[in-house]
Amino acid sequence: MLRSNPTEGVKVHVLMVEDDELVASGLRAGLELHHCVVDHVRTAREAQHALKQFNPDVVVLDLGLPDIDGLEVLMQWRAADVHTPVLILTARDAVQRRIEGLEAGADDYVLKPFELDELAARLHALVRRAAGRVVSEICHGDLTLRPSTGEVFLAAEPVSLSRRELALLEKLLNSRGVVLSEERLKDGLYGMDTEVGSNALNVHIHHLRQKFGKNLIITERGVGFRLGPPVQATGTKT
Repeated sequence: MLRSNPTEGVKVHVLMVEDDELVASGLRAGLELHHCVVDHVRTAREAQHALKQFNPDVVVLDLGLPDIDGLEVLMQWRAADVHTPVLILTARDAVQRRIEGLEAGADDYVLKPFELDELAARLHALVRRAAGRVVSEICHGDLTLRPSTGEVFLAAEPVSLSRRELALLEKLLNSRGVVLSEERLKDGLYGMDTEVGSNALNVHIHHLRQKFGKNLIITERGVGFRLGPPVQATGTKT
């Protein structure tokens, strides 16, 4: 049974590499109920392009791809120093195959058929672990975000954000010191297959600046956006 999980507050950008359209369709619909933005590709070649261009938070990788075996793809990524968390989702249930997957660089391994709630929980856990968080809390000066609940605080006072504002804020907090392009941020919020208005991202950025101060997000003209200095509560909200 598919059901939403209200404890997962911030959207996770998932790249799903699966050649079975029926499986992919059902999985995508289910994960979207669990606060995920899902991009779907069918081949290893498409996955390589999507991984470089859209920088997802986590990859769900099927092993039985039509062009290159999933294990080979994973080994290539790890050899190229790609550290994006990868969860293998496959019907190959032999213990040796699971060992091979983990040794090739997988962060988790789930067999088909599976429970969607458990899969979604594992994906969220992989993203938190990749960000170096044992507990579900990110601090940036007086700003605190709890991804597991979607709660945000400014100097211990709760601040209400929309789901996409939450997703944008977490993306920036997890990319300190990195300039993120407009396209990369849009893909993380909406998915690469969704048409997005030209001003949509700027609206979310404007709202976050209103709530946490204009220096929360720094614009690098012609390049993108990056996280500003730690937030100070005094005089930040307008």
